[in-house]
Parts: sequence; structure tokens; C-alpha cells
Amino acid sequence: MPADAFAVLAEPARRRILNQLRRSDSSVGELVEALTVSQPTMSKHLKVLREAGFVSCRTAAQRRIYRIEARPFEVLDEWLEPYRRLWTRHLDALERHLDNQE
Repeated sequence: MPADAFAVLAEPARRRILNQLRRSDSSVGELVEALTVSQPTMSKHLKVLREAGFVSCRTAAQRRIYRIEARPFEVLDEWLEPYRRLWTRHLDALERHLDNQE
């Protein structure tokens, strides 16, 4: 997992971009329109997302089409899995304890 993945995803505008790209691949113009941000701001965020590997782009005529990349999210999910198991064990123990109180 890239050390800065959480820093990249911490920015709300980048999360909004990723949510939009979950729906469909989009050009910069389509993202600007859908998220009502300026084109320079959108380009800045897309560059950060691209450099971190969360999105990729292809050229179609005069447009750059962006798409979400699954692998960085898979890496984050793998990193989170031990924590998920830990909390599941704790919550299961709490549930058993509460059930025994009744």
C-alpha cells in the first residue's frame, strides 16, 4: 500500500471524483460538470489520483477519459483485513456477553 494512500483519499473532492468514476468512466469536462468544480481544480485532483494509481486515463480524440483502478483499493482492503477481523472478534465477544446478561 502506498504510504500516502490515506492522504490522497483524505481529500473530500478526490473521494467525490472517485464516487463519480464508480458510476462510469468520464472525461475531465464531464467530471467538472457533474461535481461543479473548476477545470484547473479538477485537473489537479486527477493528477494526484493518477500518480497514486487510483485512476488511469486514456485519450479519445481530444478528450482524456478517466477510469477508476481497482488494484489500489484491493491493496487497502488487504491492509484493513486484520483490523476488520480484530473488531469482528471484539464485537462478537460483546454480543455473547450481552446475550448472557439477558
